[in-house]
Amino acid sequence: MAFRGWRWLLLLGRQNTLAKVWRSRRGGPSLCWQRCCHWSSGKALAPEVRAFLEENTEVTNSGHLTPEIRLRLLTPRCRFWREKPDLWPYGDPFWAIYWPGGQALSRYILDNPRVVKGRSVLDLGSGCGATAIAAVMSGASQVLANDIDPIAGMAMILNCELNHLNPFPITIKNIINSEAGNWDLIVLGDMFYDEQLADGLHHWLQKCIRIHQTEVLIGDPGRHQFLSHSIHSQLHKVIEYSLPESTRQENYGLTSSIVWSYQPSNTLDDS
Repeated sequence: MAFRGWRWLLLLGRQNTLAKVWRSRRGGPSLCWQRCCHWSSGKALAPEVRAFLEENTEVTNSGHLTPEIRLRLLTPRCRFWREKPDLWPYGDPFWAIYWPGGQALSRYILDNPRVVKGRSVLDLGSGCGATAIAAVMSGASQVLANDIDPIAGMAMILNCELNHLNPFPITIKNIINSEAGNWDLIVLGDMFYDEQLADGLHHWLQKCIRIHQTEVLIGDPGRHQFLSHSIHSQLHKVIEYSLPESTRQENYGLTSSIVWSYQPSNTLDDS
C-alpha cells in the first residue's frame, strides 16, 4: 500500500481513533517520558528511536509555507511512503505530516513576530513542532508544546536540532478539560476533525479565555467538521494563505489555509 493510501487512512479512517485518545486519555506522562521531558540537545533521546526516525524521515524545508523551518517528515523518498502501515512500529505518525492549519499558523507567526514576542505560548496538538519552533524563532518568552504521542515529542527534539534551537518543554499529557493554564497565547492547528473533540476544545478554550484572558489562534484549511461546528460562528478571520501545490495534492483538493482568532461572545458559561 502506498503512503498516499496510508495518508488517506490518517485523514479519514484513523482520525477517529486519535480523537478518542484525545478525549479519554488522562494522567501524566510515562516514566520514560518524565525522564526526557526537558531534554537538552542531543541528550536523553533513545538511540534506537533517534536512529529509526533519522533513517525513515527526510529533512526538508520545501513544499510548504515555511521554508525557514527544516523538518523531518515522511516524503515520497522515504521507505514508509510505500510500506504497509502496520510495519511502522510506533503508531500512526500524524506528527510526520505538516498539516495545512499548522503551516498557516507558523507562517503567520514568522511574518508577525509581535504576536508572540515576549509572550508565553502553548502549542496544542503540536505534531512536528513547527508552530512552536516558529514561536521560538519569533521571540516568545516561553513555549510549551503539547502532543499526546511521545514519538511526536521525540521528533520535535530532532526538529529543534535541525533549526539550531534548544528544545522547548514538551508534555504528552492530555490537557484538554484540565485546569486552564495561564498562557498569553494558545495556538492549535488541524484539531477540529471530530465533533466530540471539537466540543471539548470549545469548552476548554472558553475557560482559558474567561479565567486568564488568553488569546487563541486556530489554523484550519476548511475541513467540514470545522466549518460546520458552532465554534465557527465565534471566529474572526485573520489571514488566508494559498497552499503550495504539493500540499494541495497531499490534502485532496484543499487549496488554502486560514488563521482564525477565537473570540467567543460569551465566555461565562463554564458548565
